[in-house]
Amino acid sequence: MGLDLAEILKILFLGIVEGVTEWLPISSTGHMLLVDDFITLNMSEAFKSMFIVVIQLGAILAVVVLFWKRLFPLQFADKSAPLIKKDIINLWLKVIAACLPSAIGLIADDFLEAHLHTPLVIATTLILYGILFIVIERRNKKRMPAVKDVSEIGFRTALIIGAFQVLSMIPGTSRSGATIMGALLIGVSRVAAAEFTFFLAIPTMFGASAVKLLKFGFEFTGAEIFALALGMVTAFVVSVLVIKSLMNFIKKRDFTIFGWYRIALGAIILVRHILISIIF
Repeated sequence: MGLDLAEILKILFLGIVEGVTEWLPISSTGHMLLVDDFITLNMSEAFKSMFIVVIQLGAILAVVVLFWKRLFPLQFADKSAPLIKKDIINLWLKVIAACLPSAIGLIADDFLEAHLHTPLVIATTLILYGILFIVIERRNKKRMPAVKDVSEIGFRTALIIGAFQVLSMIPGTSRSGATIMGALLIGVSRVAAAEFTFFLAIPTMFGASAVKLLKFGFEFTGAEIFALALGMVTAFVVSVLVIKSLMNFIKKRDFTIFGWYRIALGAIILVRHILISIIF
């Protein structure tokens, strides 16, 4: 069975939502909950559950492309011999260290997905972390960051940021939101916090995608392969634009606007949940 124009437009829209919300600290889960009211793929529930996660691979590729020189340790200084950049190897070791808490947290993934993926939980976490972003940024106006560049992040700091990433397993928190907020709390600059969050996303999202693919299996129809490919390409293109825009934005401004946005989105989801409960 092929995909009609309506389904293609749905996939494009979902890819756009993923590319925008994956990198901004505003919760992709919260947006997907609202989007699901209007856009539902005409495919199995198992495929849709896997699709939403696996199209993140397109978003990951955007980070790899944009930060290639800072992520790839094999640099060719001249034509005769490659040069291994020790500082990049060191960066990857810190990223791996930061992933350890999340790897442990995967044990509870099925339980959390079964019990916490509710509108009330999502709305609550959106509002709570929105308030925290505003409070932290107001506090930081009077402080200078102790860590101004990603290269200055030590293993202890990386582990702490990784511990905050575990919070994102609660829907509505936002993976980027949790790690950026944690980094800001311990004195990391906005730019360094955002960049380390991007780098941390690579193994984290690869791992999450691999788990979903294994659960789904590797038997795809032609339409499903096309849907995944289109979703990933769309997420990649949008992610490139969003990451560039975000990095330019935080060099001049703080994350307060995202805190207010989270509060507004959480309120909308909460009102929606109450209205549905009353009507049905």
